Amino acid sequence: MTEAQLAEVITQIPIAELIYLLNAISKRNYAQFQVLENLFVANYGIEVWEEYFNFRLLPALDSASNQWLLDRLLDKQRN
Repeated sequence: MTEAQLAEVITQIPIAELIYLLNAISKRNYAQFQVLENLFVANYGIEVWEEYFNFRLLPALDSASNQWLLDRLLDKQRN
């Protein structure tokens, strides 16, 4: 998928997707975050998820939430 195609797909993703993900992070509910992540990937694909995660979700996080999520992701990789 080209950058232009990625950008087009991402701009069509409902804001509710981001809100659900932010809510799971805010509640420090990693299990819910994983479910939402898997649903997102199933609906839009891994390439879109990577772009969305890096350029929409992460920039929206405060430093404590960013650190919490990073810790969970690193824990997941270790196990």
